[in-house]
Amino acid sequence: MSDTDNTKVVRIGLDDTDHTEYACTTEHFDRLLQVLLENIPSFEIIERRLVRLWPFAPERTRGNAALGAICSVNSNSFSLFESIICNFFDELCNEIKSYCPTSGDSPNPCLVYTTNEFPPDWYWSSVRQMVAPSSRINDLSKFTDTTIRFPEGKTGIVGASAAISWESNDNSTWELISWRDVELIGSERGISASVIQSLSDKFPTTFANRDPTTGRTLISPRTNCPVLYGIRGDDADELVKAHEWLQSHDSVESSDRFALHRTNQVSDDHVVGYYESVVLNSPLEIQGGHASVPIIKDNQHSTIVAFAESGGVNQLLRSLKPGDVIHWVGLLSPDGDYHLERLKLVNATPRLSSRPLCCGKSMRSAGNEQPLRCLVCGNSIEKAWLIQQKTDYKPPQNGWVEPSPSNRRHLAKPLHRGIPTPAKSQ
Repeated sequence: MSDTDNTKVVRIGLDDTDHTEYACTTEHFDRLLQVLLENIPSFEIIERRLVRLWPFAPERTRGNAALGAICSVNSNSFSLFESIICNFFDELCNEIKSYCPTSGDSPNPCLVYTTNEFPPDWYWSSVRQMVAPSSRINDLSKFTDTTIRFPEGKTGIVGASAAISWESNDNSTWELISWRDVELIGSERGISASVIQSLSDKFPTTFANRDPTTGRTLISPRTNCPVLYGIRGDDADELVKAHEWLQSHDSVESSDRFALHRTNQVSDDHVVGYYESVVLNSPLEIQGGHASVPIIKDNQHSTIVAFAESGGVNQLLRSLKPGDVIHWVGLLSPDGDYHLERLKLVNATPRLSSRPLCCGKSMRSAGNEQPLRCLVCGNSIEKAWLIQQKTDYKPPQNGWVEPSPSNRRHLAKPLHRGIPTPAKSQ
């Protein structure tokens, strides 16, 4: 989108202002946009964004989300825009210091705004690997008409710039975030489980409302942050209707305000691809119930890992044997292993399970190149094994397994949204 003669298109990114016990970047960003709307008549929000990034990024919350927005403002009001946004950020940093006085658990807030379009590669590197803040700052220095603000730590610069560089598309999903009355923050959220249970049926384009395997509600955080709930879905208009429907129930806490965000959730943008591999050795158990299996990927020895929390993925991985052919989806971790998001057993190698029985006992070898012999009756046969296919784990009908919704990453594409087609890696 280009500027008109009297209008500037400005992109804003904010990240790492949240703390699990006190605050949330989504609420801070909404406050910022509200201040701009209230004080600049020409200011308009074209699109809000909530962008999930690399899950292994250090010093980040579990969801690792950054906030962004594409906005427009009259050129004559741009200096006012800059004054308001910078003053707001300075006040926000002081607010953060008041509830996070020690640096050990303090966020590293970062604000970026620009009239440029950043390279999409900035997003892709931020969602698939570690990006050093110093590297991103160096990249940003090459762009004019770009302002960066951070008080101390610089980790937020990666997310803030990635939220700007992300290119949304027709396949992007949406999240409607609703915030609580400030006086209620810290108390138990009032949301009826029975209402949430009906949400998916009444609004079929919504998803990840609850975990059917446990009954756990997934739209509400379990921390003291200001978010009341976040409803995710494919249709923005239906999300608004879902929010209004929830708010019509006496058993649901009243919302202070809400906003729609376009997101990269359930995109699989974080994974390295879909692969076919051969299992090299039996699974190794890792402390805590986790398991790993050596494979060959792209002609190199690699390891795939399934954590205990991944449920069926972990169970299937544990049941694998050398020679099994598998399809898998995973993301590259800092230690070089691939953490599984989904797994399928394509072809189980035959198992040499036991020698034939005779007189109720296993027959024994009579020596090198000799037949098998029964030690009871003396009967002998040619050496052979009873071949038996693996039966200790039975995956679902389509073969693919994935973690339960409670243990699935925000970025992971659930199987019901499409079965992946792996590429051979050996």
